[in-house]
Amino acid sequence: MLVNYTNVHLKHDDRTILSNINMQIHAGEMVYLTGLVGSGKSTLLSSLYGNTPIYNGKAIVLDKDIKRINNNRLQYLRRRIGIVHQELRLLPDRTIYDNLDFVLRATDWDKKDLRKERINEVLEWVKLNDKKNCYPHELSGGQKQCICIARAVLNHPELILADEPTGQLDNESGQHVMTLLNDLRERTGCAVITSTHNTHWPEIFPGTIYVCENETITKKHSIIAPIDIDIQLDANGEINPESLIS
Repeated sequence: MLVNYTNVHLKHDDRTILSNINMQIHAGEMVYLTGLVGSGKSTLLSSLYGNTPIYNGKAIVLDKDIKRINNNRLQYLRRRIGIVHQELRLLPDRTIYDNLDFVLRATDWDKKDLRKERINEVLEWVKLNDKKNCYPHELSGGQKQCICIARAVLNHPELILADEPTGQLDNESGQHVMTLLNDLRERTGCAVITSTHNTHWPEIFPGTIYVCENETITKKHSIIAPIDIDIQLDANGEINPESLIS
């Protein structure tokens, strides 16, 4: 078990955001956080890497009690977690390669040749190796989001947290981003927790759904993986029925 929340209470400026959170997440699991804007999805994600304090309850992430963890141990815990921020947070004055190199140098990758090898690996995986000398403003929104995913996996994380990773993307780019996250989950066994408003993703990439509402979360259901078919979306983001016919 990678995450074990028992009766967790989250607050912001003395205002309750979520209470009585009970959530267990295992390796290799795809998890969706859904709910209205302001329902607590981003706050819940940030609590998982120690950016939002735990006021009550038991909160274990990657075998660490994040309610009591000190700052040094928290920094090492965060290296085991890949974070895809909603705001992207790419450094605008550095190339894509230098953005990724900055992360590796900050996490004690001292050998330049190993950093170069790892950067090339993740860029090859997201099929953007030809963009490594470009600056963020030269990439499309979908490409920048893929770079953010590449950045999140540099340190071989056990847990991926993605905050609305497809919220600003068109359907095709969004599906490519979700395909990358699902591929990562399948290949490495990491767990992926994604906050989203898109109700189609759980149909295409099955997983466990938690609904944030009324200051708490409810486990809706787990969707069983479908047969291996090529599901396509139409121009309105709806599933094309013809793609479901084998």
